[in-house]
Amino acid sequence: MEVKLLSHTPDVEAHVARAAKLCYSDSTIEELIKREDVKEAGAFIQKLISMGHDSPLEHVSFSFGVEGISRVTSHQLVRHRIASYSQQSQRYVNLADTFDYIVPKSIQGNRPAYEEYTRLMEVTHEIYKALLDNDIPAEDARYVLPNATETKIMITMNARALLHFFKVRGCNRAQHEIRNMAYLMLLECKDVAPLLFKGAGPGCVSGECGEGKMSCGEAKEVRAKYEALDESEVVGTQLDETA
Repeated sequence: MEVKLLSHTPDVEAHVARAAKLCYSDSTIEELIKREDVKEAGAFIQKLISMGHDSPLEHVSFSFGVEGISRVTSHQLVRHRIASYSQQSQRYVNLADTFDYIVPKSIQGNRPAYEEYTRLMEVTHEIYKALLDNDIPAEDARYVLPNATETKIMITMNARALLHFFKVRGCNRAQHEIRNMAYLMLLECKDVAPLLFKGAGPGCVSGECGEGKMSCGEAKEVRAKYEALDESEVVGTQLDETA
């Protein structure tokens, strides 16, 4: 899996502070810009988040390029509706020559399961190619392709939507693949806007676990892991993709 921050609103944190201060000031926008202070902006952003005044966060957006994820994960991803997506099309992209798929670690570590899984993927690809050879258009041949099929997608979200995404998809209860993707996206965000995304992560990082009886029971460990991100320079490595 590869996650790359392709672009973002310039001067992210100053822009959020600027939008928020406009709500409470009778100054002109030009006057607010002239009086901007980096340290003051950071403190102001943290105050906004603690107050739950999140609407100014919608003025900054982040665009990511994601490769090497399954259709399982992209289907979960697009349920986050306050975002824009552009995904590789199985209608227009012919997969006859290159058919890549994702193998969960739970299957990788089980030899009989792995052999059955890969055999099915090979048979599925052969059927897909046979359909194309019989003049079936790719947009119809794709019906046989599995959820495991690898895909690429571009994602654009504003900061408010991202914080929610990290809260629910960074949770241990989220499936491993999208949890890993959320973690890598968060690392990219922290690199360009550390104050804005300080304390970001699963719900248990900044409050109580919202999973109730379905809780993983590891809130203390999860909290420590994400708090460590705010205290050191973090290299963007993937999480262990365990089920």
